[in-house]
Amino acid sequence: MSSNPSQQQAQVAVQPPEKKQFALLPKIVNGGIAGIIGVSCVFPLDLVKTRLQNQQVGPNGERMYKSMFDCFKKTYRAEGYFGMYRGSAVNILLITPEKAIKLAANDFFRHHLTTKTGELPVVRQMAAGGLAGLCQIIITTPMELLKIQMQDAGRVAAQAKASGKTVPKTSATKLALDLFREKGVMGLYKGIGATMLRDVSFSIVYFPLFATLNNLGPRKNDGSGEAVFWCSFLSGCAAGSMAALFVNPFDVIKTRLQAIKKAEGEVAFNGISDAILKTFKNEGVTAFFKGGLCRMIVIAPLFGIAQMVYFLGVAEAILGIKPAAH
Repeated sequence: MSSNPSQQQAQVAVQPPEKKQFALLPKIVNGGIAGIIGVSCVFPLDLVKTRLQNQQVGPNGERMYKSMFDCFKKTYRAEGYFGMYRGSAVNILLITPEKAIKLAANDFFRHHLTTKTGELPVVRQMAAGGLAGLCQIIITTPMELLKIQMQDAGRVAAQAKASGKTVPKTSATKLALDLFREKGVMGLYKGIGATMLRDVSFSIVYFPLFATLNNLGPRKNDGSGEAVFWCSFLSGCAAGSMAALFVNPFDVIKTRLQAIKKAEGEVAFNGISDAILKTFKNEGVTAFFKGGLCRMIVIAPLFGIAQMVYFLGVAEAILGIKPAAH
């Protein structure tokens, strides 16, 4: 016997919403495009951040750079405009897969962690972000390792020169080959534990915060349900800067562990706990926030630009795919 119309309407009303389809390819392409644009815009700031974090305070309080602006000035004076982009080639080369993995993996895990009723609790958002951060370290670790050596080379060379010594010039390719010959593939993964600690914690904070802020803004008029581009940009800036400050102590430790060449008289570290203890003992708690302001200034536009480009759906337009709501 068939049900009456009112019963049929009730049955339809309680059916869970249909789960949206997940298209991986355009998300990967968008993430790559977003990463290249973002890194190209903020790389000089990132270089300054690396040099400030690697700089250790001498026994009498001496230091090469007094502030972010002092580092900018001295770097430009000693190495010129292109010196501000030292190490950018390897970063731009690897930022495409790194950002593609990070942004696409977060969307992938958010898609699969969404409940049957279409809800995504904060705990699940944090889990999706953390898993995305864990996925990206396969690219992030060697990228950061090579980038840091190139970015910090000018500081190490300048201190060596002041002592009457010289440091031979190198390149990211030579560094990678030397590490591979000496220690195999794992030579390129020096500091992977610290990288994981930073990237997983960053993503746990960043992605849920971005989603919350992005959902507060106005929507596009195309029916996609997406936020307007400027809302995604501002949300990326705000969430990125807050998450960057939160994980800055982990970033300091990671940067110091990955610095292969130290300036004369600087302390070497043997693992995460050793780096934390020696840094705290020699320089105090403020050392863990070195380059914090600079990192916030780097991460804010980097993720603002990345999210804006990502949500503009450039890849969908190129591939002729209709964007789906996130």
